[in-house]
Amino acid sequence: MKLFADILIAIVAIEHLYILYMEMFAWETLGKKTFKSALPEELFKPTKGLAANQGLYNGFLAAGLIWSFFISDPNWSFNVSTFFLSCVIVAGIYGALSASKSIFFKQALPAIITLVISLLNKFM
Repeated sequence: MKLFADILIAIVAIEHLYILYMEMFAWETLGKKTFKSALPEELFKPTKGLAANQGLYNGFLAAGLIWSFFISDPNWSFNVSTFFLSCVIVAGIYGALSASKSIFFKQALPAIITLVISLLNKFM
């Protein structure tokens, strides 16, 4: 079960690395394709800096999850991954409430499932 939890943590981290890439480096290409129904085309260029800032935050979430794999103490590793998964969940819920409900399913729900699996692994 630990391996399964680690795989899920890695998937959440990879998702946030992808979001970092899209928002920081491909906002006017991939961002347009991804958010075509949420933003008019003429807003992508002026919002490039805002998107890059959001991408950087997603990178920090990914970095924290990846960092948890390099911590040798299992309890500390669990605490770090739990913290960053919780941050992803809060950010995903906020994004769902403030921007698009689909963010809950794309970001918060995978992190919730991962956190539940991690907690089951730790305490069962």
